[in-house]
Amino acid sequence: MKKRFWTTFFISLVIFSLAFAVVGKYFLRENTVISAGENDDLEEEFKGQDEILVLLMGVDDNDYEGGVEKTKRLKIEGENAHKPTGLRTDTMVLGKYNFETGEITLLSIPRDTKTTIRGRKNQEKINHAHSYGGPYLAMKAVKDLLNVDLKYYITVDYLAVKEMVNAIGGVPIDVPVKMRHPDPYIHLDPGEQILDGEESLMYLRFRSYPEGDLGRVKAQQVFMKQFLKEVLKPKNVLALPKMVKVYYDYVDTNIPMNVFVKGAMSANKVDLENMKVATLPGDGEYIGATSYFIYDEFEMNKLTRELFEEFLLGE
Repeated sequence: MKKRFWTTFFISLVIFSLAFAVVGKYFLRENTVISAGENDDLEEEFKGQDEILVLLMGVDDNDYEGGVEKTKRLKIEGENAHKPTGLRTDTMVLGKYNFETGEITLLSIPRDTKTTIRGRKNQEKINHAHSYGGPYLAMKAVKDLLNVDLKYYITVDYLAVKEMVNAIGGVPIDVPVKMRHPDPYIHLDPGEQILDGEESLMYLRFRSYPEGDLGRVKAQQVFMKQFLKEVLKPKNVLALPKMVKVYYDYVDTNIPMNVFVKGAMSANKVDLENMKVATLPGDGEYIGATSYFIYDEFEMNKLTRELFEEFLLGE
């Protein structure tokens, strides 16, 4: 059966994409699925910068094969590489990381956001961009929507969630409502509990909130914070080799290696309590039989300026 209700939120990789790629070379001695960026132009452009702007995406495929591996087989490197993948993004988050202060800023972009995608005649949901042209077209869709200078992406496979949560012994979550769904199977009762990998996927897949897609985005944000808290606990140092292996198997990025190293050196400065987390302003709306998220342009531009002013492009 097709899994149109899947979603994941792995923005913890804002930090760990930077760290794991470095330490992974120590723990692993085999070829892996991950693609660490080797674009000389991107590496040169980043020199001297104290912050990085990254588009984080969660992908899945309907055949349970692993979305990132399939995307990598089809991907062509380069800014103008728009090869169809047939895989829509289930999660899109614009993240900023400051290497000097360890400050993280995250903006969730609802998957149903109605916007313009290059090469398409009519406006569509923003999560279609990855299907039409892979990570590079998805980046351009976000770049055009928010008018920001976006060059980097991290794509995470849904399979990583289950494996990494199990590696750290689960994530404590206060489940807000009774969660039930037949396909994909979801069965969670409300209340505080430790979710294992499979249960975490159930929690992240659930989308029957009164607020619609916005309710799911909020749940993803809660999960991300709790997951990060668990990963950063000293006891989970022993789980690092397994987490590194999961990372290398299920993550794709174009971030240059010198940026990975710079991020790994500053990860100890991260303060989760002061992390800025926001959602694109707007409301859900049906147009015909299709549900869209219609952004508030004035509030969106105001929020983008507040969060990412240093990355804004000229009018």
